[in-house]
Amino acid sequence: MCGRVFVRTTLDELIRNFAWAQAAGGIEGLANDYPRWNGAPGKYYPLIIQEPDRAGPVFMRASWGFTPSWANGPNLGGRRPPINARAETVATSGMFKHAYRRRRALMPIDGFFEWWDVQGTGKNKQPYAVAMKTDEPFCIAAIWEEWKNRQTDGVIRTFAVVTCEANELMATIHPRMPVIIAPEDYRRWLAFEQDDPHDLLKQFPSEKMKMWPIGRGVGNTRNNTPDVLDPIEVARSDEPEPPEPGTLL
Repeated sequence: MCGRVFVRTTLDELIRNFAWAQAAGGIEGLANDYPRWNGAPGKYYPLIIQEPDRAGPVFMRASWGFTPSWANGPNLGGRRPPINARAETVATSGMFKHAYRRRRALMPIDGFFEWWDVQGTGKNKQPYAVAMKTDEPFCIAAIWEEWKNRQTDGVIRTFAVVTCEANELMATIHPRMPVIIAPEDYRRWLAFEQDDPHDLLKQFPSEKMKMWPIGRGVGNTRNNTPDVLDPIEVARSDEPEPPEPGTLL
């Protein structure tokens, strides 16, 4: 899964890093939230989308946690909105298929976090930070939706991150990872009038990525400071081992 991200820059810097998209959609109100060192679901994030009435991609703000347009309420009847959509079923799931066809998005980040279940019991999890080897920002695949409050006519935009099976690097700590879209495929992923881009929902090359163990303080979202990314030493016996060839994850 993917349930935590980080962005090292200010909002203005983030927008400049993706200057091929116009800064629209009321994202200015997010300026005080960046840099965001420990970004969790339930918060608003800038996404890049393609709207039918605009010539090119634009930024817009949406809350992480997917609410389909047909839902009776934003809390899905007391259940938490899903934060991830599986690549294997996103095109056919009743929850996600309409958003996949018409409302695909890119989520710009500098990296994400994942937890390795050291003993396989769920009681001893070691967090890791994951980024590009170059430390460049990148985009992960998302789908978004609009939910309209019939009483107030207010509109809430929400999204989910698309995940796939882990690549060789990520598989040492977790069986899933977010789908990372290569820059040359950004516009195709966003262009809803084009052919089905399902072939883009694949593992990103391990050799372009890096990960390192960090302190467990990242588990508390109130710890939103640069030091959550500081690498730590882990005991050799606790270091994750590559999966055996042919292992089913």
